[in-house]
Amino acid sequence: MFPKNCWYVACTPDEFNKKPLGRQICGENIVFYKGKYGVAAVEDFCPHRGAPLSLGYVEDGLLVCGYHGLKMGSDGKTVAMPGQRVRGFPCIRNYPVVERYGFVWVWTGDPELADTAKIPELEWANNPEWAYDGGLFHINCDYRLMIDNLMDLTHETYVHTSSIGQEEIDEAPVHTTSEEDMVVTSRFMDNVLAPPFWQAALRANNLADDVPVDRWQICRFTPPSHVMIEVGVAHAGKGGYEADPEFKVSSIVVDFITPETETSIWYFWGMARHFKPEDEKLTKQIREGQHHIFSEDLEMLERQQLNLLAYPERKLLKLNIDTGGVRSRRILDNMLKEEQQSIETLNL
Repeated sequence: MFPKNCWYVACTPDEFNKKPLGRQICGENIVFYKGKYGVAAVEDFCPHRGAPLSLGYVEDGLLVCGYHGLKMGSDGKTVAMPGQRVRGFPCIRNYPVVERYGFVWVWTGDPELADTAKIPELEWANNPEWAYDGGLFHINCDYRLMIDNLMDLTHETYVHTSSIGQEEIDEAPVHTTSEEDMVVTSRFMDNVLAPPFWQAALRANNLADDVPVDRWQICRFTPPSHVMIEVGVAHAGKGGYEADPEFKVSSIVVDFITPETETSIWYFWGMARHFKPEDEKLTKQIREGQHHIFSEDLEMLERQQLNLLAYPERKLLKLNIDTGGVRSRRILDNMLKEEQQSIETLNL
């Protein structure tokens, strides 16, 4: 149900600072750790007795099994084991893995196809003019439901009433375009009052929060499951999206959705902002606000997944607001079809 010949965000480097991290990605049980030459990722399976290597530790860049002391190299080959001959031990799988932009990216498909140039460029990462912070949620839902959620922000009016929701979102027309493997949905709301989250952002940027604003939401999906959303408000009549920085606050909502299983995901979320990047207190406040906002989606998505599992025969309705999600799924379906065809060709 999910393409594998692509890069997914697996974790952040701090998650395996002290000990190896075991995590299931696209149905694959993988252990991440600091090897001799940087981040490493191998199958979370000791070839001796099948123990999870993630319960072990790292010594001199080697992964040591916590059951009987077997030492594993980042290439999946057993290096040593106390008092035992291990040269004939079978290799376990190792995975292409890269640390970039503050994330660890893993390739779960054919390793010969793992091209690091395919990792998306993040304009805000490692740029002193931007500030970023975020977090991680584990959610029991199909990763495509999360993509649907982010590519149609109509739900903000109802799920996020106390923070970013407002009736004008429903009233504003949705515009959807496709550019090669990217799907873009956008909404522009002119001369509206800013909802609570954006009122706070205006105040933080020393702008009046009680005057009408022009608001925008531009959601960009790129496969396999990345959604970047440009959001912001500007004092009405100052140019909206194109307004000078002195009249607006704008950010990029960062969403990396990584399948764990067919009905569960790792959701890496955050916000990159292009104002007051040096203000660490503001960064913390925005992160806390985002955490609250995204927490409101959890029950809805998980209960939605339970309903779909309980009634698999029911067909869901598709409205014009769903176009972004529908087109995103079409791209994923094509990727899955191509991968399956490649596998069938190799098996001939």
